Amino acid sequence: MKLISTKNLENLTDIDGLKRLLQSLAVLDLIMSPDDWDSRYYSFDAHWAEGETMGSMRNGCGDSFNAWFDENGCFFKGFAHEYPLSSWDDKNSTKWKTVLEKVPSEFAAAVGEPAFDMGSISFCFWCHQGDKSWHSSSITADGADKWEDPDGSLFLLECLNGDPNVYQKFVEEYYEEDISMASIRQVYSHTPLTQNMIDLINPQVLLKDIEDELLAIGYPVEGKNMTDATRLH
Repeated sequence: MKLISTKNLENLTDIDGLKRLLQSLAVLDLIMSPDDWDSRYYSFDAHWAEGETMGSMRNGCGDSFNAWFDENGCFFKGFAHEYPLSSWDDKNSTKWKTVLEKVPSEFAAAVGEPAFDMGSISFCFWCHQGDKSWHSSSITADGADKWEDPDGSLFLLECLNGDPNVYQKFVEEYYEEDISMASIRQVYSHTPLTQNMIDLINPQVLLKDIEDELLAIGYPVEGKNMTDATRLH
């Protein structure tokens, strides 16, 4: 399995690949939990603002990440609250203000976005369109070198390695369900969604009932005009 962390960002996919993966995760969670948005881990807003899209994760235990995309590239902020480099520890919060000052000005809108809650952070990284690699800021803290994963990025970013097995394991543990690996692979590859695909994931869900949310995510639906959605990826 490819490990991704702020120490291993070379294993993270490119900007477009990350956007597509976050859309796929949001679609899978939508199908698993169509009536309870608060219980979902993953979400994606293909129309966050003019020219901007945003993917996010909330695990309900205080940990989260946000990925902000626009014409300049992607800015990613993570918060693993119990890890040594988390701003949850007030001693580190002033250090994180210094780190955020190193974020390129092109991503100032993301850094200043209230929904991202920059007071709750343990790592961040970014990539400009055309860059061949991701870039990150980091801090040090007493005792952090004793941890394999001091900022929690290894923990939070496992879902972004592109392996459908990771999501299948998540579904087994979180939703206590067993879903088809083939169906996960189809969504990961952005195969236009059909009722048959949904039935393999959650047969209680009707495609017509989630079409509006699929459009909001920007995921294609078979036989539907998804011009606004497909334009975003």
